[in-house]
Amino acid sequence: MAYPHAVAAPQLDHAKHDALIIIADNFSKLDDPNLSQAIKAQMAVDARIGKQVTLLVVDSKRVILAPTGPLNRDYDDVRRYFDAAKLAINEAKASGSTKPAIYLPQASQDSRYQYALEVAYLGACQALWQPLEAREFHGESIEPITQIALFGANEQTIKAVNAIAAGQYAARDLCGTEPERMAPPRFADYCVDLFKGSKVNVAVIADIATIDKEYPMMSTVARASYAVERHHPRVVKLEYVPEGEVTRTLMFVGKGLVYDTGGADLKVGGHMAGMSRDKGGAASVAGFMKSVADFQPQGVKVIAYLAVVRNSIGSDCFVPDEIITSREGVRVRIGNTDAEGRLAMGDLLSEMKDLAKGEVNPEIFTVATLTGHAARAMGPYSAYVENGPARAANISRKLADSGDLWADGAEVSRSRREDYDFIKPRTLADDVLSSNNAASAVTARGHQFPMAFLAIVGGLDKHGSESVQPLPYVHMDIAGSGVEGGDWQHGKPTAAGLSSLFARYCL
Repeated sequence: MAYPHAVAAPQLDHAKHDALIIIADNFSKLDDPNLSQAIKAQMAVDARIGKQVTLLVVDSKRVILAPTGPLNRDYDDVRRYFDAAKLAINEAKASGSTKPAIYLPQASQDSRYQYALEVAYLGACQALWQPLEAREFHGESIEPITQIALFGANEQTIKAVNAIAAGQYAARDLCGTEPERMAPPRFADYCVDLFKGSKVNVAVIADIATIDKEYPMMSTVARASYAVERHHPRVVKLEYVPEGEVTRTLMFVGKGLVYDTGGADLKVGGHMAGMSRDKGGAASVAGFMKSVADFQPQGVKVIAYLAVVRNSIGSDCFVPDEIITSREGVRVRIGNTDAEGRLAMGDLLSEMKDLAKGEVNPEIFTVATLTGHAARAMGPYSAYVENGPARAANISRKLADSGDLWADGAEVSRSRREDYDFIKPRTLADDVLSSNNAASAVTARGHQFPMAFLAIVGGLDKHGSESVQPLPYVHMDIAGSGVEGGDWQHGKPTAAGLSSLFARYCL
């Protein structure tokens, strides 16, 4: 895995970079007089400057001007730099550059842009990533840009953005790769290779009998895939323990649906296309662990469980009306087999909850491309739904505020009594309903009520604010933010949530 590494740029005309990308809202005032004069001369004959990405040649070197557009309006944010960098790096690549530098000449005093340089670099990395299958077929040369110099960055900044970029690169690979190349066993193999020689310990559960016994809801989802050995499920467990004292423990469960046919409630009318990206939650979690492994933050212990499974259609697939007894002993009536992600994660969340009782200051997260409702309600933003202890600790708000500074936006939702009422049992035969049988996008509170289901089957409903041992829990639905433009078949994965988590807990 060779992402374009960030390096510090000591000066604008340094010989180690072959193109200078200037990102600003105004190019008329630059500190370098020669560069400023050259740009002013070009502006006199080219009206595109300041309106679109433009390539100039100044003193025999490529200079790429990337306008951000306005930065001072209430609704402007750091994504102006992220988006400008994506366009600029593609222009640099097309011009033949392999080692460009990024320069932000006017440091804004607005706190919204305090990490603009870092975000610009990450935007460039997002634009440059090519799918794993493409790299394996064509070779790594299809990603010719090997490093990006950042003018004005210090050593700590370079270390941090390289860690984030490495994690995002891995998350894009895991999310964006087709369902056979990243079938559950191969997803697990990628994780094993990713953390080889690192501070992250990896354990993979491959034994079907163990999965059937320990994770009965995940087993139910996987059941139809048992007929095909290469589709057999995996549970991937990752753990990072820092040197020295642990002051906080982050605990994640990631949804890793390598392909979601919908099962017996089959996705029809073309809606199955793109469902190889339904593993975006597990991908982002694994990517975050890669960032943690590279950065090695102090004081923060991180544990992650990934439910890696295929929801197949077949003679042994699970169907609505079945009642499954979960690890927690909760009798779950299946409402819709296309609401499989919450089932796949539920038993792992139960196990994580038990583990959390003995950890230092635990915070629990589920991360998933879970509902169309999140995408419909929140657009391109992640949706965070929290329980009482998490709300009291302001966990989601702090995380979303970090995301605003790192081009990783999110909206905060609340868990309400209606969510629990929605999934209450209709008979004495069961304890909870997994889902209704309508699309989540047309269901009121369609992205909030699944959190209530997860809380119940994970046993976290017994660890609310009123309990003896409250456990903060946040459900992160990245269905709207997980790919560019909401295009689940062709859009590049975004590694949603990763930079927010890293900025909040590792910096």
